[in-house]
Amino acid sequence: MARTADTAWLDKSIAAKRGTGWGDKARLHELTEATQGKYLYTIGPYSDPVLSVTPGDRIRVETRDAFEGAIRNESDKPTERLRMPFVNPQNGPIMIEGAEPGDAIAVHIESMVPRGQNPCGTCCMIPYFGALTGTSLTATLHDPLPELTRKIHVDEHKVRWSERVTLPYSPHIGTLSTSPEIDSINSLTPDNHGGNMDLPDMGPGSITYLPVRVPGARLFIGDAHACQGDGELCGTAVEYPSTTTIRVDLIKGWTLDWPRLEREDFIMAIGSARPLEDATRIAYRELVLWMEAEYGFNRWDAYMMLSQCGKVRLGNFVDPKYTVGAAIPKKYLAPAS
Repeated sequence: MARTADTAWLDKSIAAKRGTGWGDKARLHELTEATQGKYLYTIGPYSDPVLSVTPGDRIRVETRDAFEGAIRNESDKPTERLRMPFVNPQNGPIMIEGAEPGDAIAVHIESMVPRGQNPCGTCCMIPYFGALTGTSLTATLHDPLPELTRKIHVDEHKVRWSERVTLPYSPHIGTLSTSPEIDSINSLTPDNHGGNMDLPDMGPGSITYLPVRVPGARLFIGDAHACQGDGELCGTAVEYPSTTTIRVDLIKGWTLDWPRLEREDFIMAIGSARPLEDATRIAYRELVLWMEAEYGFNRWDAYMMLSQCGKVRLGNFVDPKYTVGAAIPKKYLAPAS
C-alpha cells in the first residue's frame, strides 16, 4: 500500500502497536464471488468457512449489494423482488489463525471501489421499513409509505443522485462482525458482536476492533454503502456492489465487550440497542471505561469531560436494534507535556 500523509498515522495505531502480524509482510487473498459461493444472511458459529488468513494478511473482497442484485431497474418493486429478511448478504466467514475467545481482531479498511455496470447504486423505500414509518417493532395502523426504487450512478468520485444533486463518494461498510459464541443472528441486526452497524465512519482509513468469542473469530463483511447520512433515514443507503480491500490483524488478550473504532484523529466506542438512548448509553459507557483502562483517566473525570467534548455518531435507527458511536478526539487523550 502506498505511503501517504493519510496513512502515516497507521504506524501509531492500536493495531500497529498491539497486532501480532502488523509488522509482517502482508499476503493478499482474493475473496471473489466465485470463491464465496453462497452469500450468508446469518452471522454465527455454524456456517462453513470460506477462507483462512494469517494475522497481518490483506483480503480483497467482492461484496454484493444489500439486495444481492435482485433490484435491477427503477420499475422493480422491493416487495416483488425481495423476501425479507433475506437481505444484506455477507461474505465469510473468514477464519483468522490464532484467534481465541478473549482476543480482539483489527480490521483496517484500505479501499472500497464500485464494481459492475452503472448505475450500480440502489436506494429503496420498502413497506414498513425505515425511520419515519410504522414497523413490526413500532406497530401502527397506518398504510405503508410509497414503494419506490432509485437507481444511482456511482463512481470513485461522486454519487449522481439526480440532475440537481451530486453527492460525494463516501464509502463505508455497513456490516462488519465476528461470530457470537452460540447464537446465529440475522445480518440485519447489530449487537455486541458488531453486525449491521451502518456507521459512516467505518470506511477507508478506519480500523474496527471486534471481540473474538469463538476460535478463529469468524469474520463476516458486507453491505457496502457509497454514501449515507446519519441514521439511514429511509432504511437504505446508496447500496452498491464493491471491491473492498481490508487488512486483518489479531490482538491477543484484548477482551472487548463491544466493538471499537479508530481513525487518525479519534477513537470511538460503539453500542447497539433499543431504544436509541440505550445505544448511546452503551457507547458512552464503553468509551469512559476505555479511557480509564488504557489512557490513564479517572473514571469520573472522563465522564465529566466527555460531557464537554464527546462526539456522537448515529449509525442506523431503522434496524431491529439501533447503533450509536461515541467518540473523543485523540488530542485530548495525550498525556500532559
